[in-house]
Amino acid sequence: MQGGIVIAFLGDCVGQPGRRALQHAIPIIRGTSTPHAIVINGENLRNGSGITPDLYRDLRKMGADAVTLGDHVFRDARITPVLEDPAEPISRPANLAAKAPGKRWIRIPATAERPRDIFVVTVLGRIFMSLHADDPFATVDAVLAGLPERSPIVIVEAHMEATSEKAALAHHLDGRVAAVIGTHTHIPTADARILAGGTAFITDVGMCGPYASIIGRDPKGVLRAMTTGVHTNFEMGEGGERACGCIVEIDPASGRAVRIERIDIPLDQQATPGRI
Repeated sequence: MQGGIVIAFLGDCVGQPGRRALQHAIPIIRGTSTPHAIVINGENLRNGSGITPDLYRDLRKMGADAVTLGDHVFRDARITPVLEDPAEPISRPANLAAKAPGKRWIRIPATAERPRDIFVVTVLGRIFMSLHADDPFATVDAVLAGLPERSPIVIVEAHMEATSEKAALAHHLDGRVAAVIGTHTHIPTADARILAGGTAFITDVGMCGPYASIIGRDPKGVLRAMTTGVHTNFEMGEGGERACGCIVEIDPASGRAVRIERIDIPLDQQATPGRI
């Protein structure tokens, strides 16, 4: 389709290895997919957990038009003033407590190249998640009803542990949003598709980080904790760095998706998705 709005969404960026992968991948994505906007989940930037103002600004300098966060949103309190600044395109999960600081959604304004505003909203899951969150289904319904456009283009990030909960949210929103994009588990899935109502969906886009690891952490510490039950500080993993995410193309007239494709760009160009 000609004239579609192209959005690149990149999954959880994990520590310095993830930043290296992003720095390598973003120019490639711009050169091959020419996205009108880039959205990045940045909640794992601070050594695997949380984000700081400086790290947020690094993502913006790399080219992020919007930065989303998940269950590690408040791990570093220094990000709170940035979250509350209406001029900064960064948001917390929308279904946290009403008194939680931060914006509940992001508006990426239209430009000459991007003829419509893009709205981005993140919700946390409630299955197997430690941070308490309200009903994600009702929350997105309320956000959609309150957006300042009657037929907005909306990207919903499902930051959830359970694959069933992500799929349920996607079907709940099918035909009402452009895409439901799963994050949080750091493992990319092979089910990118467009649902019957025109909503693009993928269960998880994976992480931008070191895949020679256990979801971003050094395997030695994780194995020690799992095999002994002894509390262990998990160090960052290294090796097999790659940037994972997806490209969604949206019909600007209908606000629905016409294409979704996975992004998987290794830092080591000799590597392949099946060999790390």
